[in-house]
Amino acid sequence: MNRPLELAPSATGAPPAWDEDSLKQRSTSGWRIIARKELADHVRSLRFVLLVSIVGLAGLAAVHSASGAIRDAAGSTAGGPSVFLYLFTVAPDRIPAFHEFLGFLGPLLGIAFGFDAVNSERSARTLSRLVAQPVHRDEVINGKFVAGIGAIALAVVTVVMIVCGYGIVRLGLVPTGSDVVRILAFVVVLVAYISLWLAFAILCSVLARRAATAALATIAAWLLFTFFAGLISGAIADAVHPVKDTNDVAAVLANARLDQQIHRISPEELYQETTQVLLDPASRSTASVIESSRLDQAIPSELALGDSLGLAAWQLLVMIGVGVALFVADYLVFIRQEVRA
Repeated sequence: MNRPLELAPSATGAPPAWDEDSLKQRSTSGWRIIARKELADHVRSLRFVLLVSIVGLAGLAAVHSASGAIRDAAGSTAGGPSVFLYLFTVAPDRIPAFHEFLGFLGPLLGIAFGFDAVNSERSARTLSRLVAQPVHRDEVINGKFVAGIGAIALAVVTVVMIVCGYGIVRLGLVPTGSDVVRILAFVVVLVAYISLWLAFAILCSVLARRAATAALATIAAWLLFTFFAGLISGAIADAVHPVKDTNDVAAVLANARLDQQIHRISPEELYQETTQVLLDPASRSTASVIESSRLDQAIPSELALGDSLGLAAWQLLVMIGVGVALFVADYLVFIRQEVRA
């Protein structure tokens, strides 16, 4: 449960007196105070430890299961500049790769840090005391969102460092400078992706009076967009462009393109397409199906980071744009709500 943010009383026990300059300084730094307090609560909570442990163990399990395939791939491309990235992209049979695991489990971090951001204050009757302090109401929602992003970034960096350490110590892989830059870009994309879910969870927390209701709404949305979006897009594609003969290349391509276009409604699909080209320098497209003639014309080589980002620029911009739009909705709804004692 979040602890209320209170101002210390004066030595005489009376409420603190604030002059105009003090109030102005307190107001301009109000969101920083709230962010520090919320971030400390997140990091010290059992919730944070459990989530980082679960995601970290799942990532290590994926990398450990693929260790044999990673050694084989590293041996066949000895001296290649992107060998270290196999830690994130190589997947054994029936087990997703590390970056795919984070695509599934990452939203849980955003949901966990946001579903009770506001309604827990209401339940504890501390929200009215919080907004009564010399801080603007908008700084409350700003501080909580910044603290959530900080907790997400800390969790993501911790998990990625664990996997990188495993690759260096156990598998003997050493990252190159290019690998480090791509991993940093991957971390930024992952934080942006999870922050989108954080903004949605905070919106549910603002709209729902109870934390349980907000948690159920966010988890339902996570299940829909992460696990069932592919089934829905596939069913629509099969209905619009049925494939009666698998040798009909035109029908197969039309079906696959429509499937991918509809599936891109899911943030998880946008994340997977972005990380696919970031972590695989040889990847030249985010499309799931490409005509063989286009592949034959491509010269085998590795792309620079800027070129890889250019391939998935619109996916990344859409994720960031949706996250910003959700935060704006958080902001507008919260500052218009009535706060009662």
